[in-house]
Amino acid sequence: MNDSPANILCKSCGLCCSGHLFAWTRLNASELDSASSLGLKVIRDNPTLRGFTQPCSQWSGTCAVYLSPNYPRSCKTYKCTTLRRLLDEDISLPDALIVIQETLSLIREIDLLLPALPAPSFRERLMTYKEELESKRNGLNVLESEFLSKAKVLLTYYEDRFGMDDFVDYEK
Repeated sequence: MNDSPANILCKSCGLCCSGHLFAWTRLNASELDSASSLGLKVIRDNPTLRGFTQPCSQWSGTCAVYLSPNYPRSCKTYKCTTLRRLLDEDISLPDALIVIQETLSLIREIDLLLPALPAPSFRERLMTYKEELESKRNGLNVLESEFLSKAKVLLTYYEDRFGMDDFVDYEK
């Protein structure tokens, strides 16, 4: 079966599912039960934060519920900047794949510099440690400075390449 360039790009990426871009994903009230039945970790108690946590429990290198009739609306409709550029033919598939690989490579480098923190989402761990270091009164060591430098680049990638500058949510 021939996949479209968009599917190839999304399947090679998964940053919107893996907890790297988002700490949680918004759900409509009508989706809560169906999302829960898919095995997603649903947040129900606060209507302004209603959704499911990231990383998505159905992501393991590919989406296990992509073809489900209960596939969340926000997952169906989200299109990062790189995907939109590909769909608009502003970037070729090989160049879009390079964007993904560069981002994933930087994430791996940063992950090695992150201390163990209780938050399951890479995004939450990234932001927590970044804020902790930025509020530090004493000088930073070499690894801490390297982390902050790489974190700044990654957050710029998130904004420029994925259209994501909000810490916890997306809605397109």
